[in-house]
Amino acid sequence: MYLTYHNGQWSEGNVPLYGAMDHSVWMGSSVFDGARAIRGRLPDLRPHLERVVRSAEKVGLVCPVPVDEMERLVREGVAKFPADAELYVRPLVFACEGFLLPVAEKAGFALTLFDAPMPAFNGFSACLSTLRRPDATMAPTDAKASALYANTSRAIREAQQRGFDQAIMLDSAGNVAEFASSNLFLVTADGKVVTPVDNGTFLMGITRARVIELLGKAGVQVEERTVKREELETAREIFSTGNYGKVTPCVKYEGRLLPIGPVARMARELYLGFVEAS
Repeated sequence: MYLTYHNGQWSEGNVPLYGAMDHSVWMGSSVFDGARAIRGRLPDLRPHLERVVRSAEKVGLVCPVPVDEMERLVREGVAKFPADAELYVRPLVFACEGFLLPVAEKAGFALTLFDAPMPAFNGFSACLSTLRRPDATMAPTDAKASALYANTSRAIREAQQRGFDQAIMLDSAGNVAEFASSNLFLVTADGKVVTPVDNGTFLMGITRARVIELLGKAGVQVEERTVKREELETAREIFSTGNYGKVTPCVKYEGRLLPIGPVARMARELYLGFVEAS
C-alpha cells in the first residue's frame, strides 16, 4: 500500500508529481530521506526530517514544509495504517522550475508512506565494486540527493550480475567507503569494531550514528578511521546499518563465508530495544 501526501491531501497509489519540464525530471534536482515506522514507533524521525531540509539546501532548494509540519503529517499518515504495520517513510523535495539552475523557492514536496516489512536477520552477500564513491568536490555527497543514486544502482546491478546481493564501494583514494546503499561496519581480525571515518565521500547515516552510540553505552567502542580494502578479506564480521534494514549482517564477502557474529547480533538487539523505547 502506498499513501502519499501532496498538495494538501492524502492519496493512495503512485501519485503523479511531475511535468515533463520540471527541473527535477531532466536535471535531477531532488532530495529525499528515509525514516521508519515500526509498529507505531518512529525511531529518530525528527533527525531524518531535519536532514531532508538540509539536503534540499545543499542542492539549491528550499523545502516548502517545515519540520514540525512534516512530523505532524508523518504521524497522521502512520495512523492510517494498521497498528502493527512496518513502514518506510519518505519525504521528497523536488525542483519544479528552472533551466540550468533550479528556482529555489519553487520546490514541491511529497510525503509517501508504504508497507516495507523489516527484512529477516539472515544476511546478504557482497562483492567489491569496480565503481567508486565521488568526493565532495565531484558531487553533493553531503546531501541525500536523488542524483547520487544512479551510481548506487550501477554498483548493485554490477554486483547482482556477478551473483551477489550488494556491493562494497571504495572512495576515490581506494579506501573502503560503504555498501552501495548503506553504511559499513566490520570486526577486524584482532577484534576491533571499525567503521569508515567521515571523509566527505558518503553520507553519515542516522542509523549508523545511533548504532555507534548504543554499542558505546554497552561497552563496545567503535573506531571511526580509514579502512583499507585488505581488511575486508580478514574481517571476523561485516555488517551494514541503514534505514531499510537497520542492522543487517553480511554473510558472504566475495568467495568467503562469514558468520552472523556477536557484534552484529548485539547491535541489532540494542537497536530494536531503542525502537521499543522510542
